[in-house]
Amino acid sequence: MTAVTVLNESGVPCDTEALDSLAAYLLSSLRLHPDCELGITLVDLERMTTLHEDWMNEPGPTDVLSFPIDELRSAAEDEVAEEGILGDIVLCPAYAMSQASVAGRTLDEELQFLTTHGTLHLIGYEHDTETDYAAMFALQDTLLDGWRRS
Repeated sequence: MTAVTVLNESGVPCDTEALDSLAAYLLSSLRLHPDCELGITLVDLERMTTLHEDWMNEPGPTDVLSFPIDELRSAAEDEVAEEGILGDIVLCPAYAMSQASVAGRTLDEELQFLTTHGTLHLIGYEHDTETDYAAMFALQDTLLDGWRRS
């Protein structure tokens, strides 16, 4: 069984059970090994600022950071997925609140969006070019829609 750990250290009430459910859905849908490990931690603005500055050399906080560990990738339909530690996603609910209102989403919906986004980064998706951006965001929408219907 996939090992997903969700910790809320942010002080902001959030639906961590939904994030756990979403993460399990994503890992299955993306054809990752059933025993791979994923950590999701929700942090406050101060902690996110420190992580963003230390790891990305960018000033101030951000909404989501992804830290891949074993660089796992989706398996093709006829392959067995590689076992290992997918990595960690760090979310900042306080930062995400303003984005949520601009996007017309609740905070929990924004955190679900960011969890999906962060998971795709963990398996190698990027959005540096228009083509990559379009592919990544289309897959995000498909995954979120599938989870919400499940």
